[in-house]
Amino acid sequence: MSRINETRDFIPVRIAVLTVSDTRTPDDDKSGDTLVARLQDAGHSLAARDIVKDDRGTIADCLRAWCANPEIDVVISTGGTGLTGRDVTVEAHRDVYEKEIDAFGIVFTHVSMAKIGTSAVQSRATGGVAQGTYLFALPGSPGACKDAWDEILVKQLDYRHKPCNFVEIMPRLDEHQRRK
Repeated sequence: MSRINETRDFIPVRIAVLTVSDTRTPDDDKSGDTLVARLQDAGHSLAARDIVKDDRGTIADCLRAWCANPEIDVVISTGGTGLTGRDVTVEAHRDVYEKEIDAFGIVFTHVSMAKIGTSAVQSRATGGVAQGTYLFALPGSPGACKDAWDEILVKQLDYRHKPCNFVEIMPRLDEHQRRK
């Protein structure tokens, strides 16, 4: 089972938080606040934070800009992962991904099933990689953000987590761009 290897030093990563919403403001962005508090409590740094409208092109443009920023290692978005017509975050993420982390959505669904039962099928949480940056799209509820962070991301974004984690392979995410 997973565990923390205390012989390894913790390596903080730089995480950007993107809230996707037509109605949220910095004053009432509870899901974004939840993610910021958790990532900072874990020892990581907040590299950027923004709120954008539910627009596929706008979301994808923000993701691409953050992926191109060498000061950002991970982008976590919240909101727009549902099934309604305005929910386009997953499509925007997939427009940017070079590789999708298929199991992220599966594991998130498993975690959600334990909390909200079959309502978990309405979420389309997703993860992927682009330009050496991890990207994760979470539902827009604080509870879903807590679940994704506490059950998946806090472990996978900890270099000490064994048997493996996202941080230890970060230097190799864009190795295909360095090959000749």
